Amino acid sequence: MKAMIFAAGRGERMRPLTDSCPKPLLKVRGRPLITYHVVNLVRAGIRDIVINHSHLGHMIEEELGDGSRYGARIVYSHEPTPLETAGGIANALHLLGDEPFLAVSGDIYAPYFDFEQALDALPDLDAVGQPIPPEKRDIAWLYLTPNPWHNPEGDFGLTMYTLSNEGSPKWNFAGIGVYRPEMFDGIKAGEFLKFGPLMRKFIDEKRVGGEIYDGEWVNVGTMRQLEELNAPYTARAKKP
Repeated sequence: MKAMIFAAGRGERMRPLTDSCPKPLLKVRGRPLITYHVVNLVRAGIRDIVINHSHLGHMIEEELGDGSRYGARIVYSHEPTPLETAGGIANALHLLGDEPFLAVSGDIYAPYFDFEQALDALPDLDAVGQPIPPEKRDIAWLYLTPNPWHNPEGDFGLTMYTLSNEGSPKWNFAGIGVYRPEMFDGIKAGEFLKFGPLMRKFIDEKRVGGEIYDGEWVNVGTMRQLEELNAPYTARAKKP
């Protein structure tokens, strides 16, 4: 399995820090945020990694290189203008191949997430070339978390491992999922397309499964979140 890390966002809410540093390179507890994902993916045996980038993307390439020092093989998908999540995936499909792939947001902090559990998240198709049957939870598998303070209403319902757009309670999408390339058929490379409407379409067709992850997870989207994560580390560093 290959993996994709989303790193093309501008990080507007993190300015002025992101004026000179792409958000995935902001340090959390002494390490660039994106490196937690790279290390944990390799630990799970996922070594082929695609990273999309846009704003200050050259800095990400300079930091991670070809991934060899982490035991990874990293390639990059540059977006002159950010294409949003679905557009970014479609633009990188030629690098991801024909098999299901894992994708993770570069601005989340989930240091103990075990990516190995994602290796068998999607069922095998009955036969190569056969139409994908409906109601099989076969097109995507999402990881959800309890709702954080910044998303109290949640995103998706979950019943017997099947996601729904309605229902209660709703859970927060963790920014981690496994997807079949077929999900992005018909989207042209370079096309701007948001992820939500596409995902909700397949959820309505009952083709998206999921499960709850209740380990440490933070969407590092604001200065407050970054400061809260770094507070214990900063306090220790200041001790004589």
